[in-house]
Amino acid sequence: MWNVLLSFSGLVALIQLIFLPFFPESPPYLLLQKEDKAGCLKAMKRLWGEGNYQTEFDDLMKEKAVTKGTKIMNVLEVLRERSVHPQLCTMLLLLLSLQLCGLKIFETANLQESIIPYVSLGVSISELISIVFCSSIIDRFGRRVLLCGGYLLMALILVLLETSLLLSDQFFWLRYCSVILIFLFIIAYGLGP
Repeated sequence: MWNVLLSFSGLVALIQLIFLPFFPESPPYLLLQKEDKAGCLKAMKRLWGEGNYQTEFDDLMKEKAVTKGTKIMNVLEVLRERSVHPQLCTMLLLLLSLQLCGLKIFETANLQESIIPYVSLGVSISELISIVFCSSIIDRFGRRVLLCGGYLLMALILVLLETSLLLSDQFFWLRYCSVILIFLFIIAYGLGP
């Protein structure tokens, strides 16, 4: 039944595709990108209900004034911009290493083959938890705190993971600790980087 499980994400995407046209544009997008003040206020009222949103609107106007001279670039322009190449290389290396290290960790942990589907499901659930948790705390703590905290937490988890993998031959239960640490690593990655 893996094909049904994998097709579930397609079902969610289809539902979003059907209902998305009925939602208003984001108020910041309407004001900052489209410069539509009336549309921005209308979207605020439609999304948040009737009320006075002058404070939020003023904050957006301040943000617009700060970013007035900033050019918005598309993906190809970002890739051509030399000043962002170090950041892009760092992100690319991080993403590639994450893709490659997961297979090696499961292999090193000597997990039973019957448990691998559950581990894969656990990885997906960890990603979902991190997305929900991050979106609820990012406004409270800010991106900088989440990035620094996420990287520190990831480093600590990687040290614990390496230790558990090294000792997994001596202590059988550490194999399962490594799986839990992988889940925690994914959550920490989702919260920060």
